[in-house]
Amino acid sequence: MDSMAEGSGEWYWCLDHRRVEQGKACPERVRMGPYPSAEEAASWRERAQERNERWQDEDDRWRHGAGR
Repeated sequence: MDSMAEGSGEWYWCLDHRRVEQGKACPERVRMGPYPSAEEAASWRERAQERNERWQDEDDRWRHGAGR
């Protein structure tokens, strides 16, 4: 990770380079973010998994409720 100040811009996880990067150096299609800090960009996978599980739970509740 770069040692730049945390408050100086947006942070991304680059899927091509498999690392945290500051700014929009890589194409949008290979970037996850933006995130407010390098640490949050590095934990993108956990965020995505939590979000997907939450959406799946919501879908399951809707399906069960809609069938009644």
